[in-house]
Amino acid sequence: MIVTVSTVKDHLSNVQRFVEGNLDGGVDHMVVFLARAPKVKAWLDTRPEVTAVVTDDTWWRGQRPALLNRRQNANANLVRHVLADLGWAEWLFHVDADEVLQLDRDELAGVPAREPAVSVPPLEVVSIAEPDGPPVLFKRLLDDGELHLVTALGLLAEPTNSRYFRSHIAGKVGIRPGADVWLGIHKATDPGGRRLPLVQRPGVEMLHYEAFSARTSCASGWRWSAPAPASTSARTGWPWPPPCAPWSAWSSTRRPGRATWRGSTTLHMADPVDDLAALGLLESRPPLSHGHRPQVLDESRRSALAAAVEGLRTQDKKRFVPPKDPAKGETAPSAAGAGLTEKVRRRMRRQG
Repeated sequence: MIVTVSTVKDHLSNVQRFVEGNLDGGVDHMVVFLARAPKVKAWLDTRPEVTAVVTDDTWWRGQRPALLNRRQNANANLVRHVLADLGWAEWLFHVDADEVLQLDRDELAGVPAREPAVSVPPLEVVSIAEPDGPPVLFKRLLDDGELHLVTALGLLAEPTNSRYFRSHIAGKVGIRPGADVWLGIHKATDPGGRRLPLVQRPGVEMLHYEAFSARTSCASGWRWSAPAPASTSARTGWPWPPPCAPWSAWSSTRRPGRATWRGSTTLHMADPVDDLAALGLLESRPPLSHGHRPQVLDESRRSALAAAVEGLRTQDKKRFVPPKDPAKGETAPSAAGAGLTEKVRRRMRRQG
C-alpha cells in the first residue's frame, strides 16, 4: 500500500487534477491536510482513496507555524507516526498540490527491505504562454553532455540543471513508515537529523506542474510576484519579473520562445519547446495515462486511519517537526523573518 501526504491550499479543479493524477500514477491512498475550503473538502470526502483533514485553529492549538515548510513537515511526520502504528503502509511520499507521482510499483517492490528511503527525481512541465490544452510535455534533468550542448546552442546561460529548471531539482522522497526515519520535503533523515542516502530506481519519478502557462505563472504566488530573494535570483540566473499583470498588456512587446526563456525581463518564462523537442530532450506524459488502479482501503482501515489522525488533533505538532542536522548548525528562522515571509505569501495568495 502506497500513501501520500500533502498540505494543500488550492482551487478545486487543481486539487482534482492532483488527486486523480497521483492515484493514476501509482498511489493507493492520499492524506490531504487543508485549511477551511468547504468545496474542496466536500469533493475529497467523496473519494474513498482520500483522507481529508481540516487544519483549523483546533489543529494548531494557536501555534500555527509561520513557515509553510514547517507545517508540511509536521503534518507529514504525524502521518508517518500514525502509519507506523497501523502497520499496513509500505511507502509514504510527501507531494505538493502541483506534483504528481509516476511510480513503477515493481521497481519499488524490488527495493531491499534494509533500505528505508527512495529518491523521486522531478520531471518539470514545459512552460508555454498560451497552451492549447492540458500540459503533456516535460523536461527531465540533463546530464553534463546535454547541458553543455544546450548551452553551446544558446538555449541556456550556464550548463547547470538549476538554470534549466524553473523549480526545484531535488525532487521528493519516499520512506518506509515503519522505519525510524523522518520524512522531509526533499530529504529523509535519521533521528539525529542526519541526511540518509536515497535509493534510486528507474520509473520512480514525479511530474511537476509548476507555472506551465502565463496564467499559472501568476497564480503560483510569491515566486512570480514578490521581490526577488537574492538566493533564488542567483539560483535561476533570470532577472526577476515584475508584479503580475495581464499577459495581453505586455506580450506584444516581447519576443516569444527562446528570448523569453533565456532571461528577458518578461513575467512568463516560456521554454523553447521546438528546440528542446528537436534535440530529443522532452518526454510526453499525457494526463491519466499511467493506468494504476488504487488498492482502496476497506472501511475499517479507512476509519482507523481517520480516527488516529483526528486523535492527534489537540497534540502539540512541534513533536512531529524533524530534528535539525547538528553537523550543519541549523537553527530555526527568527520570528521576525518568519512573520515577514508569511505576510508576503498571504499577499501573493490573494493576488493569485
